[in-house]
This record gives sequence, C-alpha cells and structure tokens, in this order.
Amino acid sequence: MKPSFTFEAAALSSGHAIICGIDEAGRGPWAGPVCAAAVILDQRNIPQGLNDSKKLSEAKRDHLFPLIIATAEVGIGLASAQEIDEINILQATYLAMGRAIEALKSRPTLALIDGNRAPKLFCATQTIIGGDAKSLSIAAASIIAKVTRDRLMIEMDKAFPAYGFAKHKGYGTAFHASALAQHGPCTEHRFSFAPIRKLTMKSDINSHGDSEDS
Repeated sequence: MKPSFTFEAAALSSGHAIICGIDEAGRGPWAGPVCAAAVILDQRNIPQGLNDSKKLSEAKRDHLFPLIIATAEVGIGLASAQEIDEINILQATYLAMGRAIEALKSRPTLALIDGNRAPKLFCATQTIIGGDAKSLSIAAASIIAKVTRDRLMIEMDKAFPAYGFAKHKGYGTAFHASALAQHGPCTEHRFSFAPIRKLTMKSDINSHGDSEDS
C-alpha cells in the first residue's frame, strides 16, 4: 500500500478548507527530544515518492525533505528530554504536535494524525492507524519529523560524543547501553525511561554504600 490523497480529498469535499497531516519521530529512544511535524500539502504540487518514513532509505528521506519544504507548508515542534521526564512521553508527544501545528502560517480546520489517539488542538482531528502509509500529508509529516530529529541527534553527538548519538539517534542499541554503563547518562537522556532510571538508581545505591553487605 502506498499513501494517497484520499483522506484529504474526503475532508475537503465535506467542507474542511485546510487539512494538515501530523506525525512524530522519537517516542522510543532513550535520549533526545520527541519531534512532531505538521504538513499542509499543495495538492497541485505534491512531491513524488512520499511514503512512511520508516519505509524509505535515509538517502530517499534526505532527497524528499527539501522538496516538501519547498512545496508545502510545514510546522515543526519539539518536546525536550526534560519535558518528557516531567509529563511522560505521550503528553510530550502531544505537546510537540501542538507546537508543530501552531508553527504553521495557516490555521488548519482538520488535522489528520497517525495513530489511534490525538491531542486536543485548536482544530478538528482525525486519527488514522497506520496513517503514515495511507495519507500523503501524514507521510510527508513523518519524513519531516524523522529527518529533523535525526539531524538534531547528529548535532547532539558533537556535544556528547561518548554515546554515539549520530549513529543510533538515541535508540537503545547495545553500543548505547555499553556507553551508558561506562559513562552514566548525560543531560539529554530521558531519566524517566526504565533503562536510564535503573542505571541512576543503581548509581545512587552505590554512592550510599547500600549495595554492599554490612
């Protein structure tokens, strides 16, 4: 299955004037922000090859990214690792989505959102399970969110080179786990996530000497 403009066309025919697609990247990693993108496509000028970002190679995503920026209206929103720790990953994802749609110049009347749950926005919402593979607007948003976050993690790697962020983008790889065990977490890690929380709890116990037999 390849994404189409079917959902957007149906919304336009039902009276919605401006439709955007929203998707996020980075819910699962141990470090870095969650990134959301909102995209309003120009139906007369849609880049060829849009698809779920996970089904595209890095080279293809990098090729499509500037084409989407040049032909569509794009808004990007982030929620930091600290915000994720404060309000949990789901609410932080909603926060990033809200920031993304607020960053658009136009005010959509409907947001098509990948998944089965949606944040409260200023406009109507429609969730689509597997939407990044069904809706062209959501597919475009998935590419913008993924490429933006990947580039942020590559920049983050320069500040924290020990963790290999440029390679794994903050996901829980064996290398990442090994680096955490050796160096401990940095300020960009999500301390509320179980692997990081377990590591910091162990560190706290060791620092107090409570792990040793009395």
